Amino acid sequence: MGRIAKVVVEISLDREFDYLVPAGLRSVIAVGTQVEVPFHGRDLRGFVVGLAERSAHEERLKEIAGVVGERPLIPDRVMKLAYWIAEYYCAPIEHAVRTVLPSAVRRRGAQAKRQLVVSLVEGDVGCLSGLQARVVALLKERGPLLLRAVVEELGCSESPVRTLDKRGVVSIALAEQGRDPLAGRALVRTAPFELMEEQAQALGIIREAMVAEPRETVLLQGVTGSGKTEVYLQAIQSVLERGEGAIVLVPEIALTPQTVERFRARFGAGVAVLHSGLSDGERHDEWHRIRRGEARVVVGARSALFAPVEALGLIVVDEEHEPTYKQEESPRYHARDAAVMRGRLEGCCVVLGSATPSLESCRNVKRGLYRLARMDARVDHRAMPVMRVVDMAAEAERLGRPSLFSAALIEGLYDRLDRGEQVMLFLNRRGFSSSVQCERCGYVNECSSCSVSRHYHKGAGKLICHVCGSEERVPGACPSCGDPTFAYRGSGTEKMEEVLGKLCPRARIARMDSDTMRRKEAYQEVLDDFRAGKIDLLVGTQMIAKGLDFPNVTLVGVLNADIQLHVPDFRAGERTYQLLTQVAGRAGRGDVPGEVIVQTYSPHHPAIRAAQQMRAEIYLEEDLAFREELSYPPFAHLVMVTFRGLEEAVVMQECEGFARRLGAMLPEGVVAAPVMPAPLARAKGFYRFQLMLRCEHTVKMTAPIRHLLGQLKLAKGVRVTVDVDAMSLL
Repeated sequence: MGRIAKVVVEISLDREFDYLVPAGLRSVIAVGTQVEVPFHGRDLRGFVVGLAERSAHEERLKEIAGVVGERPLIPDRVMKLAYWIAEYYCAPIEHAVRTVLPSAVRRRGAQAKRQLVVSLVEGDVGCLSGLQARVVALLKERGPLLLRAVVEELGCSESPVRTLDKRGVVSIALAEQGRDPLAGRALVRTAPFELMEEQAQALGIIREAMVAEPRETVLLQGVTGSGKTEVYLQAIQSVLERGEGAIVLVPEIALTPQTVERFRARFGAGVAVLHSGLSDGERHDEWHRIRRGEARVVVGARSALFAPVEALGLIVVDEEHEPTYKQEESPRYHARDAAVMRGRLEGCCVVLGSATPSLESCRNVKRGLYRLARMDARVDHRAMPVMRVVDMAAEAERLGRPSLFSAALIEGLYDRLDRGEQVMLFLNRRGFSSSVQCERCGYVNECSSCSVSRHYHKGAGKLICHVCGSEERVPGACPSCGDPTFAYRGSGTEKMEEVLGKLCPRARIARMDSDTMRRKEAYQEVLDDFRAGKIDLLVGTQMIAKGLDFPNVTLVGVLNADIQLHVPDFRAGERTYQLLTQVAGRAGRGDVPGEVIVQTYSPHHPAIRAAQQMRAEIYLEEDLAFREELSYPPFAHLVMVTFRGLEEAVVMQECEGFARRLGAMLPEGVVAAPVMPAPLARAKGFYRFQLMLRCEHTVKMTAPIRHLLGQLKLAKGVRVTVDVDAMSLL
């Protein structure tokens, strides 16, 4: 308790405001409490982030107007994590506070759904009509039910139920009804499996880390199919037996349904799910289930890290290398690193799992900051898939033209389909083609707001920019020369699906990309059908590349493995290696050995060779040597400062002026690159210029940046963003 509350209001001002706590509210206000406060003539909502007995502005302080809710919404340690995120990632504290609490919980009017429930009242029911007797019999058999459920079940109106309510035979009352994202899904409960030797050793290391003082972070490096999930499950069982809770993060919403099913099958209703694919109502109710302690295990994407789990004992970050753990909007936090920080604040163990760990995590193992647990064999010692690399340049020379599918992949497709096995085909580009070009004058339809060409989406009949989303109809003739003939350059998943339909007319084909997975149920429906054998060929982008376990998949094809390889980013090789290894891991997870066919125009690139030969150490050591020489992560932290605006010259001038002033403030050890246009020089109508800084200690860069931003007066229309530990240079 304290006389003064430090409040962060709902508008972004990046500062706290002091308010007097009325005597009548001192017993209910704590850190994390949502409050109503007067602010410049209007009422705003905010959160109490601290309490004190004194304020430098005490004589001018206003009182808190009221409290929202009965309990603090943000636990004290989660609030500390929010402050760390704001400080480390150079973000306003308001942004960090909003991030740790779902909008479905903090917004005005957020509340549990209340519906009419019918319950049987004990006592003599007396003489009943036929319908009334059926109502009573239903309630005796099934217990309390929603009024609408009784009406639907018996095919009657509400009248007989209302009559029973008046007679005191039943009661009709409003009650909270939780919205369950997994409602209607029947799951068979599972028991722990007997572990292989490497799994048991890894579990032993994790259990030791759970009781160490202080608690430790473990990197679980296990090849695809080695049974990492079972290790997670048994580690969580140990946590639950101690009366503690756990959080499990997965990088893609597409992975969440399958992961949640496995955890629900083991732990029942004590598992909650949190991710952006839920409705606001579902997210609200799941969050409050966690807060009440009804769910002790939370599974979800990035934001699930902030779930209000009391007595947190374990955080698992699966596929920890994935760049999707980095948020693209302020605060631009990395969920993996924030998980390690929450582990320190909570005093709990953190497990980072991957078949292809990030170089940052590998170096933390070498520095003694993380413990390492390795699993180098698949479950039941199943063979790793054989990877074949096809040189598409040689294939084009042999055929006399470029082709989408190599002869080896087509032969493999037919062979698997004849044997009743399943195939997954991966291409990390959606749409039909990457550009439409006039064959006469060479005109290419470029986005008017971005420095990229629009992609052709045949089903929609549109040209769509994959950066800003703008679209237009495909013209009947070239706008430049009037010629009606267009060439469709490059291929996407839509084209791959169409060509497959012609190559394999009797095969059942499904496509998973952001164009086809618009409904929240779509992921689950396709994956269920694939698991049930109703789909022969599954085509998709990176959402099918990791985490999925289908024993009947014996062939995986990777088309255009070069897409990520030649982008202007020092992580391009690492990401290509990781992606190929992860995609390959979808094959051969059952009794039949798997095969992977990789089509590429760069067959001799070290990243592709490393994935093929499963010799990650050799490639990564070369990559590490290159990065150490140039002071790139993981040997230094990287901060990207980006200026954007509508006028190119003004943006460049502002960025260069900022760089000059910052350069005079930077301490020794900071490497600052010259101001350059961003690789994607124009996006969503804004010109973009970047300043890249590298240093072993983040604070040497962020402290002067924060100081300078506080004094900065930018030209009209110019905005600046700071990305600490940036995962992309684009």
